[in-house]
Amino acid sequence: MSEAIPGFSAPPPARVRDAAVVILYRRVGDGVETYWIKREATLTFAGGYYAFPGGRVDATDGTVPMEGALGPDLALKVAAARELFEETGVLLARGIERVTAEQLSTARRELLDRKASFSQLLARHGLTLRGADFQEAGRWITPAFLPVRFDARFFLAEAPAHPSAEHWPGELAEGAWIRPQDALNRWKQGSALLHPPNLYALQTLAGFKSVEQTLALLKDPPHLPGNIPSRIEFQQGVRVFPLETPTLPPATHTNTYVLGNGELLIVDPGAAAVRQYARLLALLAGLKAEGKRPLAVFLTHHHADHIGGARAVADRLSIPIWCHERTADRLDFNVDRLLADGEVISLSGLPTMKWRVVHTPGHARGHLCLVDEASRAAVVGDMVAGTGTIVIDPPEGDMTDYLEQLRRLRDLPVGVLYPAHGAALPDGPAKLAEYLRHREMREKKVVDALSGPAGATLQEIVLRAYDDVPPFIHPIAERSTQAVLIKLGREGRVQRKDERYLLMPAEPKPL
Repeated sequence: MSEAIPGFSAPPPARVRDAAVVILYRRVGDGVETYWIKREATLTFAGGYYAFPGGRVDATDGTVPMEGALGPDLALKVAAARELFEETGVLLARGIERVTAEQLSTARRELLDRKASFSQLLARHGLTLRGADFQEAGRWITPAFLPVRFDARFFLAEAPAHPSAEHWPGELAEGAWIRPQDALNRWKQGSALLHPPNLYALQTLAGFKSVEQTLALLKDPPHLPGNIPSRIEFQQGVRVFPLETPTLPPATHTNTYVLGNGELLIVDPGAAAVRQYARLLALLAGLKAEGKRPLAVFLTHHHADHIGGARAVADRLSIPIWCHERTADRLDFNVDRLLADGEVISLSGLPTMKWRVVHTPGHARGHLCLVDEASRAAVVGDMVAGTGTIVIDPPEGDMTDYLEQLRRLRDLPVGVLYPAHGAALPDGPAKLAEYLRHREMREKKVVDALSGPAGATLQEIVLRAYDDVPPFIHPIAERSTQAVLIKLGREGRVQRKDERYLLMPAEPKPL
């Protein structure tokens, strides 16, 4: 992403869709196990994250009979039952003991392949859904900074003695029974990303004493004003706090990251509006009350959507500002420490976190990333985006440098990527490789646009090289095209004459 460009307005927040989620559990000794799934990395929403079975409410869910459920509750609970069956093979219904495992598997396949409706399958096997099997366990609404949003009702359900849960390949990469504390340990290590409702549910189940107590806690979580989570911690010690900023659409927010388990590093408080950074200060006040201490403000680079609230936040907290020297010389305020490639920022706490500074010029000359030495998680600023794309805008942006740094990050290697815009990206190397392939594809299209003997103007190149995007994107594409042409010029592959760019003949290869 980049700073806002005149004429490009922020899109409206994504439409919020109803969804139902099932926290399926079974009793083991004096505790419980829960069935969690890992969503396929390619899914638009929460791809690569761990979650509970669930999905959006279908139009027909409200027409399926369910004992003890009426009105809006009917569609939500039917959706919960249907999604649980689709994703795990567990069907909670009266009469299920008469259905063989083979029949159940066949019915599940028919439902997934849309060869039969849920209502038809239930009727065929003489099954009755019961509302009491799905106990209300909270409501969570996806924050506005994400491009896909759900109003998700959670339900607690106890697994029957049979059949066993089983995930099938498709939208799910994994599925397994797990003790809640074991799941939380993986979250702490950074090997299992969790959205706030799933994290809170696991934390609650880890202390399971009774169904009644668990339900009471699940229905009354902290840090959930208006059912929207105000604390997002996809892995322990990495908190994301999106702030509305003047950034480039389709993004509307820049992620501030609050790193650490004791001492806190505040990355990119980008909102200049008081009402925005005041929300961040309120979060930090809550963390301070829990014994944590802000250490410094860290800037990935100098663009306005990353530094808007930096001076105000640092002054309010009486902490310094740290950045690269090529960022410092582009700011209109003083900084307190210049960081260089390879430095390590140690944040005391339980556990201590050590973040290595990586200088990654390309999008901006002073651009910095942070890589956690334990989990390999990387806070990557504007190297990649969870929403939209990255603009390389000369003369500040340099395509040669940018591609080199993408390869460098990929080869470190890194793990989860935490971008400045959009959600965390679980498979960092795969995303970086995807970006490199995309840039290679775009460069080839630029070269192909120059194949004629007369070459082409910049505007003609954009029309040909970006014929797969809407025309309103072309002013943005023009900037990155300039960066590609500069790179090709350095390599002796393109020459500019007046307003036209010409493809240079390839040098003959030695025999």
